Amino acid sequence: MECNQWMQWRIPCFFLILYFFQLKLYHKSSFGLPISPSSQIDINSTGSLKAKEFLCSLPNNRSERIHNLLRAVNKAALKSIQSPDGDIIDCVPIEQQPAFDHPKLKLEGIKRTPVAKPHSHIDPALRTDRVHQTWSRNESCPVGTVPIRRTSLAEIQRAKSINMFGRKPGGALPIPTRRDLKLGNHEHSIAYVSGKQYFGAKGVMNVWQPRIEGPGEFSLSQMWVLAGSFDADLNTIEAGWQVSPDLYGDSRPRFFIYWTSDAYQQTGCYNLLCSGFVQTSNEIALGASIAPLSFYGGPQYDIRILIWKDSIKGDWWMELEDNTVVGYWPAALFSHLGREATIMEWGGEVVNSQPGGLHTSTQMGSGHFAEEGFGRASYFRNLEFVDEQNDLRPVNGLQITADKSNCYDIKLSFDSNWGSHFYYGGPGRNPKCM
Repeated sequence: MECNQWMQWRIPCFFLILYFFQLKLYHKSSFGLPISPSSQIDINSTGSLKAKEFLCSLPNNRSERIHNLLRAVNKAALKSIQSPDGDIIDCVPIEQQPAFDHPKLKLEGIKRTPVAKPHSHIDPALRTDRVHQTWSRNESCPVGTVPIRRTSLAEIQRAKSINMFGRKPGGALPIPTRRDLKLGNHEHSIAYVSGKQYFGAKGVMNVWQPRIEGPGEFSLSQMWVLAGSFDADLNTIEAGWQVSPDLYGDSRPRFFIYWTSDAYQQTGCYNLLCSGFVQTSNEIALGASIAPLSFYGGPQYDIRILIWKDSIKGDWWMELEDNTVVGYWPAALFSHLGREATIMEWGGEVVNSQPGGLHTSTQMGSGHFAEEGFGRASYFRNLEFVDEQNDLRPVNGLQITADKSNCYDIKLSFDSNWGSHFYYGGPGRNPKCM
């Protein structure tokens, strides 16, 4: 296919092609060779529609918007790493990351470290096997840079619209008690606490690879830190692992974050796909795949996430495992979370697009129901919250809810090693879930 009416569209096409040419100059592989973005931007697996042909076929305003979006999320890198899973990880100078495209955040500058980390009362020796990110097995980003997963044109094309790229829709509301406010096709199985002032949360979740049935669907396991009203101005901070072929182009579990300050309406995004989260670590790439994975009836692999509020500056920091501080959500992003959280949630979420008029077979967690227990069902364990003295306290009074318990359920438990914990998940469509 050639560019029709080239004279009419020559300006947007020229800039888009120039953009990809610049990426070849900016992005170097770990072997010092140029990494061509064209290898990442075929529209489909057959490669029948190439990037140049596709971009030149777009109306002017759409091609310009895609160009601007790619330029905003793919920053010039000092080093680029080809991950074994196919991702390209760009090592971007910390002060040039997407967060600082926002004038207000740029003015604030970078906070390199939190004032104080909460103190935990749970024995850190209580561990299962640890996961790692695939890209960092044999490579690393230099000090002073942050690793950012490169976004491809194909990933933008899979989104429902340019505006919705990298965002959850309004139906993603994780409402524990107000069923009348649930919107859309998102289904949850969650445990939660409410009724107090919360200044952070911690949890350990095992990692699986749930099967995704069709386009537009995903499955995730995460923590939510919440404040505000669910139907208007909900503030959320979220982190966990996710399988989303639409967003990432494959079925690998990936470490992700999310935020919104208006109930998923206009603000917020996944990872670093908009101005928001400020990354400080050169070790973790948001949106990158994680391994190894839990095995049914075999070894269990989990990740430990801590989110807490800096009592001095008001920012919300995140730590992965026991000592890797990833970065922070600036206080300026939020209204209600500028004070404290009012609900803490842990659990799973799927999108049910009802293919063929039936419930999806997309799995949550391991794809098995909670009653199967350890080694077979997904779990969250060692749940804690941060109090106003910046101490981590074991969660008491945990409540549970499942939107469709015949499809995905949840079961509470307690013991001296794991404290308050629960199993959750399910296969989706089955004889009792149609």
